[in-house]
Amino acid sequence: MTQAAATPGQPELHRVMGPKLLLLFIVGDILGTGVYALTGSVAGEVGGAAWAPFLVAFLVATITAFSYLELVTRYPQAAGAALYAHRAFGLHFLTFLIAFTVMCSGITSASTASNAFAGFVSDGFGLGFAAGSGGILVLALAFMTLVALVNLRGVGESVKANVVLTLVELSGLLMIILIGFWAMSQGRADFSEVMVFHSSEEKSAFMALTAATSLAFFAMVGFEDSVNMAEECTNPVRDFPRVMIAGLGITGTIYLLVSICAVALVPVGDLTDPEKGSALTQVVRAGAPGLPFDKIFPFIGMFAVANSALINMLMASRLLYGLANQGVLPHALGLVHPTRRTPWVAILFTTAIAFGLIYVVVTNGKAQAISLLGGTTALLLLGVFTVVNISLIVLRRRPPVGHAHFRTPGPLPWIGAITCAYLAGPWARSAAQMPQYRIAGWLLGIGIVLWALTYAWNRTVRHRPGGGLGHVEELAEHHGSGPTN
Repeated sequence: MTQAAATPGQPELHRVMGPKLLLLFIVGDILGTGVYALTGSVAGEVGGAAWAPFLVAFLVATITAFSYLELVTRYPQAAGAALYAHRAFGLHFLTFLIAFTVMCSGITSASTASNAFAGFVSDGFGLGFAAGSGGILVLALAFMTLVALVNLRGVGESVKANVVLTLVELSGLLMIILIGFWAMSQGRADFSEVMVFHSSEEKSAFMALTAATSLAFFAMVGFEDSVNMAEECTNPVRDFPRVMIAGLGITGTIYLLVSICAVALVPVGDLTDPEKGSALTQVVRAGAPGLPFDKIFPFIGMFAVANSALINMLMASRLLYGLANQGVLPHALGLVHPTRRTPWVAILFTTAIAFGLIYVVVTNGKAQAISLLGGTTALLLLGVFTVVNISLIVLRRRPPVGHAHFRTPGPLPWIGAITCAYLAGPWARSAAQMPQYRIAGWLLGIGIVLWALTYAWNRTVRHRPGGGLGHVEELAEHHGSGPTN
């Protein structure tokens, strides 16, 4: 296999990730805020059949994962969706828009995590703050401030640290599953509820399932981040296909079991009631009433969503820095702190956007804050995934790349493009989810305005062409991991 050549004058990245470390990386990236924060919201859309949206989301994610597998083995470079779109279409503005959309998805994902963190703090310390209350708002903003301070100080990321974080996140979900089975053996679980379907808006079963799937899809994002590790894998062409599918299978199975246990142990009306605490905390409390697991679980939840928030804000600030460094966004966004060596302006800028999102959504969306922000993350990435699938269709018409690579079954990219585009449409959302488009529109509008101002400045003041990403492959060098849930 021919590996991607390193940039002239630069050494290649150290190839340290074998199949086992890659599997843990993928599982750790997918696990996180999604299932911890949105299980109750998904159940609110379809009733007891909350497992069904997670199953459909898993299938759609797996189809798109096959497209990523062919693309990453065709181009084993660490730049992801922006690189694939650029190779397929060569349109600099489209490449920028894809990269900025990925950045925005990181901010909305971190904002989702901050609200979930606030809820777990309230549960863990018995504060009794209701969703959408001033207390939750203060906790969420304080947590995002802490994330920004850690980000400004600088964080050394490593695969080994990811393994530890993955095991902690996994322990919380395994606790839910084990408690569910134990409660079943004690006769406290009602699995007849698992087959009960109910739509809160009197929609048809198909449309309600679609709306719930567009929300549950947030729990499946993260698998695409692994393509950024392509240059650090010992054998990406051999390892990526089997490891990514295995990782998706493991997380999909865990999500199905968690959602089944949730509706079997707690009435759907309680799961969706924000005044009764986080959905999964309720599950632990109901399944093991005589044990202190309900006191422990919120702290595991805090850890899981805090990890997601930090990784996403790291990604967003570094990707913004990378875009500024290539001259497609204002130069000031690329300034680096002289002592900490962190992109401090980009960190402050992305944190300010997160503050605005948290404040507006919590004060106006009330109890829907987590589902609204998580749904916006899914919406943004569904758009990216649509472009990725189409990019593969286009690139297949080009001459062979000259080395062996994974071949996705023929119709899957078409199916992936259609299903992702369908789930990104307004028909795939309930009335409560429609503000996702306004949030996504404002975020992308900020990027387009900044791009236009930079383009005009480059052309009129600096007298050079602007708006083009000259070195798309280098974007990943600045942002590390991609968006996680």
